[in-house]
Amino acid sequence: MAARDDILALGKRIGQSIIGQETMVERLLLGLLANGHLLVEGLPGLAKTRAIKSLAKNLNSELSRVQFTPDLLPADITGSEIYFSEGGKGEFKFQQGPIFANLILADEINRAPAKVQSALLEAMEERQVTVGGKSYKLPDLFMVMATQNPIEQEGTYPLPEAQLDRFLMHVEVGYPDEASEAAIMRLNRDEENAAHSNNAAVTTERLDPNAIYDARKEIGMVTVSDPVEKYMVALVFATRYPDRYDKDLAKLLQVGVSPRGIIGLDKVARSRAWLQGRNYVTPDDVKAIVNNVFRHRLILSYEAHASSTGADQVIDRITDLVAVS
Repeated sequence: MAARDDILALGKRIGQSIIGQETMVERLLLGLLANGHLLVEGLPGLAKTRAIKSLAKNLNSELSRVQFTPDLLPADITGSEIYFSEGGKGEFKFQQGPIFANLILADEINRAPAKVQSALLEAMEERQVTVGGKSYKLPDLFMVMATQNPIEQEGTYPLPEAQLDRFLMHVEVGYPDEASEAAIMRLNRDEENAAHSNNAAVTTERLDPNAIYDARKEIGMVTVSDPVEKYMVALVFATRYPDRYDKDLAKLLQVGVSPRGIIGLDKVARSRAWLQGRNYVTPDDVKAIVNNVFRHRLILSYEAHASSTGADQVIDRITDLVAVS
């Protein structure tokens, strides 16, 4: 499995510059392998931006960063038709926006109004942009990583549930442990010293995107047994009909997971199994990523919010109740 060796090496190189965030690095790779998009939520300074920059640095790809602000327009992302005049003749030509890259960092996506969010999310879903009646295809290797700050809500436009559903996974990023904190400090010190030295810049080995395509082909061959399929279906249906499992759980849920949820669960579970070196999915693969796939797709009840019960607590309760048949 040469493709797996390449992906593992890519993850290792990213991990060398993103210390203490092993889960985020793995989820970034899983999103890339499953051909999906990530919504990453965490406090400032937790290496969210650095993670996708490191991915772009180690992958032969183009990165675009879009800082979302209230005055951003859809055309600022997708591009627009611009009038060119030459030799007494004029014509409109399409000027591509930053969305026409392989990796897109949508920084603080909830700071832009709904029209801008919709322009990005339409491109994510359709993998194309339509301007002036013409459609323009986005690159084959295309992934959006959108970030949100969980503590600053003033002046933000929260993503509607229907748009949240377009993201394959919702990844929450927390603080690193003490050992990682010290390693981060040393890494930053070393990077500053290297920048100030006169040594020639070290050339970074960049992975060819064909390795990603090869990996996706191999992931397509990963099998899912009937019991594991039934387990995934049961997890989804437990979010829609929680009263079948537990009356207290039913009080916490208003709307369950959509069909996109089980599609995403299948994709990410197969990608994780492949990354682990297996050609079959186990229930542990499903349990390892179910929170990331379901977290943003659940609508909790008023009672859940009143009791400070979060989506992760509800999902954990569901995985405790649902057994593998």
